[in-house]
Amino acid sequence: MSQTIADINAKIKAGKAKVLTATELKSLVVDIGVTQAAKQVDVIVTGTFEPMESSGAILNLGHTDPPIKIRTCWIDGVPAYAGFGAVDIYLGATQEADPSDESPQYRGGGHAIADLIAGKTLTFKAIGHPNDCYPRANFETTITKESINQFYLFNPRNLYQNFIVGVNGGEETLYTYLGPLQPRLGNAVYSNPGAISPLWNDPDLQLIGIGTRIFMGGGIGYVAWEGTQHFPLQKRLENRTPIGPAATLALIGDAKQMTAEWVRGCYFRNYGASLMMGVAVPLPVINEEVVARAAVLDEELVAPVIDFSIPRRVRPIFGSVSYAQLKSGKITIAGSTVRTAPLASLHLSEEAAKTLKDWILKAEFTLTEPVAMLPCDRAFLPQDVRGF
Repeated sequence: MSQTIADINAKIKAGKAKVLTATELKSLVVDIGVTQAAKQVDVIVTGTFEPMESSGAILNLGHTDPPIKIRTCWIDGVPAYAGFGAVDIYLGATQEADPSDESPQYRGGGHAIADLIAGKTLTFKAIGHPNDCYPRANFETTITKESINQFYLFNPRNLYQNFIVGVNGGEETLYTYLGPLQPRLGNAVYSNPGAISPLWNDPDLQLIGIGTRIFMGGGIGYVAWEGTQHFPLQKRLENRTPIGPAATLALIGDAKQMTAEWVRGCYFRNYGASLMMGVAVPLPVINEEVVARAAVLDEELVAPVIDFSIPRRVRPIFGSVSYAQLKSGKITIAGSTVRTAPLASLHLSEEAAKTLKDWILKAEFTLTEPVAMLPCDRAFLPQDVRGF
């Protein structure tokens, strides 16, 4: 069987498309096999809800009277970048509030972004660069998502195809981007939700490309480019899934459409602020091979177990474990049983996929053809001190 995205969209608009979440598709394949399952699905919906640290929002404040060219600014006490345009700014998710500000120290850009999406009113302060075009020296006001022009998320790195499992073989608790890691292998933390996550189900990026329409934070977004640290050349198993961090995506979406349910600020103790977001990506079943790739199970996916107690770029590895083992709640490392916990919400990852499935079944969402495919030849370059 084969069909085009246009064929699938025609079915969606006619209310005849057969749509399954990745979890439903995998169960169906187990029951009846790839060939028969491929006859019963037009769209497979993948999803995740996890920390997406390399994220941020672009905002256009609109011009003041007299006009200002913003040099430095703060949104709810969190510094934002103002190095382009007069009133265009970028608020990074991991940027933290200034210690001298009245905002709590655990607050960062992810919280401010989530609060704006939730409809809250936030303070805005700016220092200008006075000149003949923009004479104003400073400005203070309050803003909401309705009182500014553009407000969209542009996230340079989201949706890791795979990631690591963090452990701590040392003697002291470590506070990391995976949360606290207890000493003497006291716990293991993983961040990828496993087999339902988007890029596991399209391992060679044959479907997802630049221009792919997605569910992003409760609204509609798009794949904008390859993500930073995009590393499709990672070593892979026979099923084409990577053994460690591999492909990533850069995403863009209108934050004014997004909802508080799907975008939340978060803070990692002694590490910093971040952003949790729900994303769902539809995969068009254009042939049987799509179903074969998406049938991959947690038992068939592995991640490396990394010891954070060694503070180097390349850390010791305690081998690899499957996502089925991780989701069981415990793994074995060096003969010891270690409890595991996900950083991603497995429940909300499923709910993101179910939400997009519902949109498609109601013909509120159609699929797009990528305007270009993502590169599959990117190496991963380290950074070292070089001479001048």
